[in-house]
Amino acid sequence: MFDYFRSSYELGEHFTNTRCHTKDIEDGYGGTMSDFWLSPSGQLYLIDYSHTADFVELKEGDEGYSEVGLFNLQWIPNGTHGKVSPFYLTKYISIYPEQWEGEWKEWPTLKLHFRYGKLIDYEDITGQR
Repeated sequence: MFDYFRSSYELGEHFTNTRCHTKDIEDGYGGTMSDFWLSPSGQLYLIDYSHTADFVELKEGDEGYSEVGLFNLQWIPNGTHGKVSPFYLTKYISIYPEQWEGEWKEWPTLKLHFRYGKLIDYEDITGQR
C-alpha cells in the first residue's frame, strides 16, 4: 500500500501540483492510502475525508441500481467536509509520481527531509534504487 502526496510547494516538473505516492510516512505499514498535502510554504498537512460520505444500499428504482448486480452499495456524499490538520513529521521520505510512462528504474523520485512537519530540503534520487 501507499499514501497519496500532493505538493503546492515548488518541487519540480514531476512533483508539483500532481498526485504522487509514498510508502515512507507511516512506519511499519508502507502506507494506509492517507492523503497528505505540502503547502506552498513547505508545511505538511494530513487531509482527513472520514465521515464525508455514507455507504448506502441502492433500492430498485434508485439511480445506479442493477438487477444483475450482486451488491447494490454505493458511497453517497453526505455534505460533511473533511479536515485538514498539520502533520508534524520528522524524517526523510521518498515520493514518486502516480503516473509514469518510462522505465521503472527511471521513475522520477524525490527524497524529502521534514522536521516537525516543515520541509527542510529535498534531493532528486531518480535512478538510485
